[in-house]
Amino acid sequence: MAHSKIFVKNRALGYVSNHIPLVTRYIDRRKENLIVTCVGNSFNTYGCTHFALLSVSGTHPGEITSLSADRYHIYTACENLIYAWRRGTELKHTYTGHECTVHSLLPFGTHLISVDDDSNVKVWNIKSEELLIQLNFSNDVFKITTMVHPNTYMNKILFGSEQGQMQLWNLNIAKSIYIFNGWKTPITALEQAPAIDVVAVGLRDGRIILHNLKYDESLFELIQDWGAVISISFRTDGHPIMATGSLEGHIVFWNLEQKKVESQLYKAHFGAVTGLKYLSNEPLLVSSSPDNSLKLWIFDLADGAGRLLRIREAHAEPPTLVRFYGGGKNILTAGSDSSLRIFSTITETLNKSLGRASFNRKASKRKGRTVDDPLIMPPITTFAAETTREKEWDNIAATHSGLGTVTTWSFCLAKMGKHKLFPEKFKANRNVFATTVCLTHCGNFVIIGYNTGHVEKFNMQSGIHRGTYGDDTGAHKGPVKGVMVDPLNQTVITAGRDCFIKFWDFKPQKEPKIKVEMEEPIEWLRYHDDSSLVAIALEDFSIVLIDLDTRKIVRRFEGHEGRLTDASFSPDSRWLVTASMDCTIRVWDIPSSNLIDIFQVPEACTSLDFSPTGEMLITTHVCNLGIYLWSNRTLYTYVSLKAINKDDPIPMIGLPGSAAETCDIQEDELVDSEPTYVSPDQLQDDLITMSGFANSRWQNLLNIDLVRKRNKPIQAPEAPEAAPFFLPTIPSLNLKFDFSDVNNTETNKKIITHPDLQNLTIFSKALLAAKENEFEEIIEKLKYMSPTSIDFEIQSLSVDQQTTDTLLLQFMKMVHCMMEKKTDFELAQAYLSVFLKWHGTTITETESLRNYLTTLQEVQSKNWFLLRDKLFYNLSVVQALKKM
Repeated sequence: MAHSKIFVKNRALGYVSNHIPLVTRYIDRRKENLIVTCVGNSFNTYGCTHFALLSVSGTHPGEITSLSADRYHIYTACENLIYAWRRGTELKHTYTGHECTVHSLLPFGTHLISVDDDSNVKVWNIKSEELLIQLNFSNDVFKITTMVHPNTYMNKILFGSEQGQMQLWNLNIAKSIYIFNGWKTPITALEQAPAIDVVAVGLRDGRIILHNLKYDESLFELIQDWGAVISISFRTDGHPIMATGSLEGHIVFWNLEQKKVESQLYKAHFGAVTGLKYLSNEPLLVSSSPDNSLKLWIFDLADGAGRLLRIREAHAEPPTLVRFYGGGKNILTAGSDSSLRIFSTITETLNKSLGRASFNRKASKRKGRTVDDPLIMPPITTFAAETTREKEWDNIAATHSGLGTVTTWSFCLAKMGKHKLFPEKFKANRNVFATTVCLTHCGNFVIIGYNTGHVEKFNMQSGIHRGTYGDDTGAHKGPVKGVMVDPLNQTVITAGRDCFIKFWDFKPQKEPKIKVEMEEPIEWLRYHDDSSLVAIALEDFSIVLIDLDTRKIVRRFEGHEGRLTDASFSPDSRWLVTASMDCTIRVWDIPSSNLIDIFQVPEACTSLDFSPTGEMLITTHVCNLGIYLWSNRTLYTYVSLKAINKDDPIPMIGLPGSAAETCDIQEDELVDSEPTYVSPDQLQDDLITMSGFANSRWQNLLNIDLVRKRNKPIQAPEAPEAAPFFLPTIPSLNLKFDFSDVNNTETNKKIITHPDLQNLTIFSKALLAAKENEFEEIIEKLKYMSPTSIDFEIQSLSVDQQTTDTLLLQFMKMVHCMMEKKTDFELAQAYLSVFLKWHGTTITETESLRNYLTTLQEVQSKNWFLLRDKLFYNLSVVQALKKM
């Protein structure tokens, strides 16, 4: 099986841009500039007006290596293939022919130019996908790094190389026009200047050369102090400004008339500024970076400097912890970049950033000062959030790697709080750091565990220390690995590396109420708010469940082969989803203690959480910036949840893409074929089975005289003058014709009926012909007859004097067979009641029938006593429950 039984890929959140430079397009119909950014194996299209995400492309077979666009298409390169997309989502053309990875694309009128890693240049006809021209360069002599089309240069392309040279080619005749000696330094960027014949050349050593192509002369040279120039853009709204991006994340603005720095944006991005583009005839600059951000800058200040107008960003480094917040529409994530973020599962426009953790928030927000590295706190390791007091004070507490200070955050205000929680007694000990944190359900208190074994309680509103659990040496002998508080603030549970789980009164005490010792050191604990179950991860890669009411281990799950990273309960607490560094995600069924689902992912899952509504599972993974959503299939289709054999192969499932994926999986691929269960007639020998028919099917049989009296017509029906011909029918609920007296046309043999059987009904004939204890077919026919027909058939048993005794005995044997099998109890009683009403006198006068009636009575009494005991037991249980 190549897919998970329970979870199906939904989509990925948190991807904005990567190292591939952005491209812009102006759409006349929308009167708006569109911004296209690459996010791995797909690309996003944003509207410049509101920075809203307009579309997400289809998934490529690999990582996108180059991106370009013109008025009609967006062009992408993936490995050695090139694609042309219409409207951002519709694949129109595919160009094949390269043998190496394509790293540069340039639309050129009706043609598309592509360059691969071996410096092979190919020119394609966009519409026909035909290869028109192919040029081959040697990487040792001229390794192409970038290219540009100089304005007014018909059919000509300028190539830049790693050797520092430039070559001008006429692609119409496939001939080199001119070779520029260059600067013996790799060329990293080429951009057409507003002036004709002039291009800006960015070099790896930080120089920017304004070069005149017509005369092969450098007009002037600028030097960027921040190293290599990786992106260049010119302002086109009448201001002689050139912007250059650096690997350090700074953007420098140059005054081309004065040949000096006009201004600069220090730390515009936390990563390299790979994408830089001025919008045509507007004072707007768009920049992108591998730090997973897209920013729009506007230049409307008095001194001409730029300010941030709009931003779209996500985690710059892989997230480490992810949790659903509130009702399941928002996701709270913490990343290795020390930031806390909110992602919406509904729309990208509701995403928010709570900022990066800072030692001095006011200093970092002071005007004119950027966030320097000394002010940034270490990455967040764990956090706890509660919604109860979110509008009154901070409602999120977070611990940081190697730091004893616990920071507070406000979800409602979307910013870092004012409190930094740290006990006064640890001021002199800098080796103390917080390992775990828990907020009470009321939102008033936070419980913090430390690596020294101490457990401290603080007030969230004031940040005042409210008590210590345990004595001066700490609550545990070793690091505290987990803390939780019950919903009623009665009990605090702590778990330590010393293998102990301790239960404390909520009011700080020196000694715990109860201790529970584990077999292995504890890694972490996870709990379910609406149940009394706590999942505890042990060092031997196993997970145990403890019932808080009994303080005992109720389940143990084993099977992971790597360090456990996270776990989450389903909303109804029937499943436990676990993740491990063995790159598997497993789903355990708690009531049955079985593994019901398992799948493997390319990178190990670092954190996961089940939505409060049970619709989705979210995961984060090693070396991945995204938050991945998985849909729960059990909500909308049948899924077999039988236990998985440990020897079965584990399916490998790729991570979801940025676009919502449509599932083309066949049902037989996801659902194991199961044998159809056929319930036996009798589950156990000590049970009585009813027929399951409506009460009217047997109650009307007992009151057939009353029913006939009520249904008797007031006026007798008149016989028609000429009665039509009708086929004889069999008395039953379903219309069936009686063909027993019809002559067989195929064989002209005349059926001879015995004189003794001519007066008998079809039912009587079948009953007379039945063998010993083989009444199944007769009973089935009797079941589907109407009450009137059944009454008629029972009366007809005594029509013929010669066969009366035999038929009555056969009918009694049939009822005995039903009672002996303990099936159709109420039908057997109804049939017997009607039978005795009509033939009671005959039975008492006939010795053989009277003797068999005693046998029938024994079976009937045995069944009744069994049924009576079951009824009395159930009634006693119900009465006892009512009194509780």
